[in-house]
Amino acid sequence: MNFDKSQDGTQLTITLDKKLSAVTADTLEKDLIRELPGVKNLIVDMARMVYVSSAGLRVLLKAQKYMNLNGTMTIKNAVPEVMNIFETTGFDEILNIEGK
Repeated sequence: MNFDKSQDGTQLTITLDKKLSAVTADTLEKDLIRELPGVKNLIVDMARMVYVSSAGLRVLLKAQKYMNLNGTMTIKNAVPEVMNIFETTGFDEILNIEGK
């Protein structure tokens, strides 16, 4: 999985690509640990995603919990396949998902 990131002041946007799986979740988590201090608004763009594993959900949950204490996190452009995973797991009630 590749992901792009851009920062504008205290806003960090991460654009995820294809699959957030057990193999790739660790990389994202390590990057977030480095990037999140000082971030007040985290945007996770999922327009190019097709799959999120339980390991990926864990990383998103950790990021959401961190941002709940330090700012806001918003999931944007979640495609139907990913929304189905969020709804099946109940993460649609935990994560701040734009347009749900």
